[in-house]
Amino acid sequence: MQPPAITFDTQRLSALDIYNVLDTPPEQGFDDIVLLATQICETPVALVSLVSSDRQWFKARIGFEPCETDLDSSVCAHALGEPDLLVIPDLTKDERTKSNPLVTGDPHIRFYAGAPLRTPGGEVIGSLCVIDGVPRPQGLTEVQASGLRNLSRQVMSQLELRRALAERDAAIDAQRAHQLRKDESEQQYRVLFEAIEDGFCIIEIKFEGGRATDYRFIEINPAFAGQTGLVDVQGKWMRDIAPEHEEHWFEIYGNVVTTGEPVRFEHYANELGERWYDVHAFRIGDPAFNRVAVLFNDKTDRKATEAMQKVAEDAQEVLNQELSHRMKNTFAMVQAIATQTLRSIEDRKPVDAFTQRLHALSTAHDVLLRGSWTAADFGDVIRSVLSTLVDPDRFDIEGPSVRLGARATLSVSLLLHELATNALKYGALSGDAGLIAVTWEIAGSGDDAELRLQWQEYDGPAVSEPETKGFGSKLIKMGLVGTGGVELRYRPTGFQGKFNAPLAQVQHS
Repeated sequence: MQPPAITFDTQRLSALDIYNVLDTPPEQGFDDIVLLATQICETPVALVSLVSSDRQWFKARIGFEPCETDLDSSVCAHALGEPDLLVIPDLTKDERTKSNPLVTGDPHIRFYAGAPLRTPGGEVIGSLCVIDGVPRPQGLTEVQASGLRNLSRQVMSQLELRRALAERDAAIDAQRAHQLRKDESEQQYRVLFEAIEDGFCIIEIKFEGGRATDYRFIEINPAFAGQTGLVDVQGKWMRDIAPEHEEHWFEIYGNVVTTGEPVRFEHYANELGERWYDVHAFRIGDPAFNRVAVLFNDKTDRKATEAMQKVAEDAQEVLNQELSHRMKNTFAMVQAIATQTLRSIEDRKPVDAFTQRLHALSTAHDVLLRGSWTAADFGDVIRSVLSTLVDPDRFDIEGPSVRLGARATLSVSLLLHELATNALKYGALSGDAGLIAVTWEIAGSGDDAELRLQWQEYDGPAVSEPETKGFGSKLIKMGLVGTGGVELRYRPTGFQGKFNAPLAQVQHS
């Protein structure tokens, strides 16, 4: 006969799992109970049987060799749904058990009485049973039945005690593990606390009327004194140590306590020797303790260096402006002298070209001025030179950031000026529809890296290579830094120029 449906009840099986008892070694307390059961009920067999979803397992047994059986051999499964004892005087005559393998075969059991093992939650997880090899038409006496009930409650007490001890041991183990981790963390904290060069302290904020008015040093690290110049301050209040300490320190730390939000800031502390500090402050521990951890570093030297650097930069700016003013005056004087000297020349084209080249050089110097006369950005040079000659919308300018040396800046300015002048006279800029794409890239890497510039004209008149070569043609042939690397093509679709030079030469010349 199949075991009853209650055998597979999930709530009952979960209650059994809580005790974590299946397949555990024998224990004296349970063994004593089955011995008493056999003596009270005068049977050769007694079992503490726990019924799971696929077997019945015996926590304690006497007079029965197997430690478990399958559910088809379980009489105890029929006790799961009983409100009290299950007593079967003759197992061969009961419909539930007459075909049980333990009844029809070895050990040929005939009498069964079982008291349910009921949890405090009311779930039955098994039974304490007694078994005999002969029928007992009279069943159990009142004394025997009462004794079996009492012993089943003792089984449950043993199971509850066992579970409580296991939970206690687990809690102790967890506490020990937690304490070990805490000790290790504390040790690591102490090592870091002692070793870091930054100052560190834990302070307790004092509030009056909701406003932070003072703080006391709870703990300080060895680097604290070197960072602040303060010694023997643990346990003391800041107002007692430095009465004129700036108000902003109390406000900031008070706000950290109030909001719980960490802050990172730089501020001065004149009372500590006119020092500047980079500070990271955050609330620590129970908010009711009003404590803040402060990690800080003296940045006074850096601030002094920044101030000196600012003074130097301001002085350099004044010098650059004065130098620019004088250079512009020089260019204007050169241009005036050239105009006076060359005014008698009837062919004005060379004179105009000379004047425009002077203007291109002046523009290049303006770009260099932005880089303190040491370097200029390639894109800035291109845009500055071309914008002085024609509407910038006629150009499509694109390329990566590249720093040009001072000499390369002047050389590139003259090259771009000549290219744009030719485009205005003969190429894409001579009409209203023409456009010019000016693009550049860095090819290769390391010592082999080179700067490549391309000038491509579109939608202009057909062009051809000039028959005569003037000074402007020579400037173009000199390339980016006066060393060549030039490829010129006069296509029906528009003039194209390609220029390349070693990147290191362009940047440092």
